Amino acid sequence: MADNVIILAGGQGKRMKSEKPKVLCSVLGEPMLEWVISACEDSGINDICVVKGYQGQYIDEYLCARHGKARITTVEQKERLGTGHAVMQAAGYLKERNGGNTLILCGDAPFIDKKTITAALELHKANSCGVTVVTSKIDDPTGYGRVIRTGSGISGIVEHKDCTPEQLEINEINSGCYWFDTASLLEVLGEIKPNNAQGEYYLTDCVELIIAKGKRADAYTSLNPSVSLGANDRKGLLELNDIARKAIIGKWLDQGIEFTCTDGVSIGRKVTIGIGTTICHNVTISGDTVIGKDCRIGQGSVIESAAIGDGSVILSSYICKTDIPPHTWVGPFESRK
Repeated sequence: MADNVIILAGGQGKRMKSEKPKVLCSVLGEPMLEWVISACEDSGINDICVVKGYQGQYIDEYLCARHGKARITTVEQKERLGTGHAVMQAAGYLKERNGGNTLILCGDAPFIDKKTITAALELHKANSCGVTVVTSKIDDPTGYGRVIRTGSGISGIVEHKDCTPEQLEINEINSGCYWFDTASLLEVLGEIKPNNAQGEYYLTDCVELIIAKGKRADAYTSLNPSVSLGANDRKGLLELNDIARKAIIGKWLDQGIEFTCTDGVSIGRKVTIGIGTTICHNVTISGDTVIGKDCRIGQGSVIESAAIGDGSVILSSYICKTDIPPHTWVGPFESRK
């Protein structure tokens, strides 16, 4: 049985002040949900179920337009009663896939990555776990569930509001990403009770329930410092955009691309840039843009899903879905070879 993934995307995100679900808010021009889906597909997991909730029709419309009708399964969470309740809505989906492993991700945590997903699965399989939690160690764990480690794995996860003073000192947190043995998850999913400060069904309770049935629970600590990051408001979303923007610029700097100044520079994660190219300030490059070698992208330029030939110069221009031949000069008032 192939592995599958459930993406939790039912949050309203009231503080976003948006009519659309929070997961459709964008990081570098792409919805956070798309970042998560891409990480799954990069990891070779194409059997995907999205749990939608508030204004779920927007998620249906996006998935249909971006991934094709029926490409991704969706189920509805009519009431927001916690992460465990959200997964309960996908019980039918899980029963059809009993025998494999199920990855559960948060649709508003866009920086989950292929390396984390695959390495956690390797640990999960190697130790024959009922559940493997992806964790992260951070300086300020306020608001996050704490992971309780033992000599042979973990004994559970305690949500922040339910922590004892000693547990609040733990800095290893639950990222919200889990690998479950699908059969083990189905066995305990209906046993979750809302006996907590929030009165919600916590998915984290599945960890202790699985352990109680004699199965192992373990944790994989991700090397990605941003794996657990999400956004609850526009300020948080801006921070995610800044993190992503700086990471992509850093990647291109490491590959020898010159930036005269990074102020106002935004480059999409699907963009490719040839060696010897220079990018000036206040430049936006997005979509599937391909920039050739030895180009110069001048200040104020906006390039969307275009192909820029080797040796071309782009000055203060808007270029969308256009092929620019090699050694072409495109400026605000002229275009010449």
